[in-house]
Amino acid sequence: MSLVKLTASTMAIAAAFTTAAVAQSRDTVQIAGSSTVLPYANIVAEAFGAESDFPTPVVEGGGSSTGLSRFCEGVGEGTIDIADASRAIKDSEIETCAANGVTDIIQVRIGYDGIVFASDINGPEFAFTPADWYKALAAEVVVDGELVANPYTNWNEVNGDLPDQAINTFIPGTNHGTREVFEENVILAGCEESGAMEAMIGMGMDEDAAEEACMTIRTDGTSVDIEGDYTQTLANLDSTPNGIGVFGLAFYENNTDRLQVATMSGVTPSTDTIATGEYPVSRPLYFYIKAAHIGVIPGLKEYAAFFMSDDMAGPDGPLAEYGLVSDPEIAATQAMIEAEETM
Repeated sequence: MSLVKLTASTMAIAAAFTTAAVAQSRDTVQIAGSSTVLPYANIVAEAFGAESDFPTPVVEGGGSSTGLSRFCEGVGEGTIDIADASRAIKDSEIETCAANGVTDIIQVRIGYDGIVFASDINGPEFAFTPADWYKALAAEVVVDGELVANPYTNWNEVNGDLPDQAINTFIPGTNHGTREVFEENVILAGCEESGAMEAMIGMGMDEDAAEEACMTIRTDGTSVDIEGDYTQTLANLDSTPNGIGVFGLAFYENNTDRLQVATMSGVTPSTDTIATGEYPVSRPLYFYIKAAHIGVIPGLKEYAAFFMSDDMAGPDGPLAEYGLVSDPEIAATQAMIEAEETM
């Protein structure tokens, strides 16, 4: 999608939205969405409140899909100003937004993060490939040329080089953008890597049906969906010491006293291996601004500019210290916010 500068008609929509009542009834920026982006947004919100003349923004989690759903509810004081997301907004969400009057959206890429696979620090070490996770979690797998219900209960049955430990996994729920990245970059990639997808197509499935079969997760209790944030995943690992949890890199790096991280395809996740593209399971992070609220909700544009400043989101800023991989194109993003360019 191309970027275009806000037009006079767009600003007219924002002007129609602006009333004295609205301006006076809410003077705090409201944000909701990704659990992955949540700690970064909290760091920025607290600093923004302390260092500017604007109130500290209200930041909530709930997951990318939930945040974008709230974002697309409409324009006005009763709707949020920004949606945080660990994936790009979908075309279907853009259509929902437009149907509800949210026609001008500014997409801000804040940087990059990795999806990591971590377990109890006192447990065995794991060296995974995407194929291991496909074989462990797919509802059906290819065995002896046939598609059968997943028979695997231990990691060493999936891959003889893995520990003899029960498969107990805690993965992001379907309300999280991390889940979609996990399904596509790990489960689907593993299905292709293992040769299972090719085998399914050889059985007569079309490509779409094979992809769906690859990414359908088993529901026998081996995999547990986590609808909350990463703290809930960590709590589950505390009660299930032989479990494996799916986290964002930053959360893991802030809990290394309790967790150990697995390699993926021979690469240890780190800010360096994500920045170079060597680590295979990384993704960009975003927030989305409701352009019609700029100039209406005090501090909205200023918050976005503050978030993406070199001092906050640059390679030497506090977000990088927490685990964010700085976007090498941050200057272009800063210029886009200043120009109020929409999708």
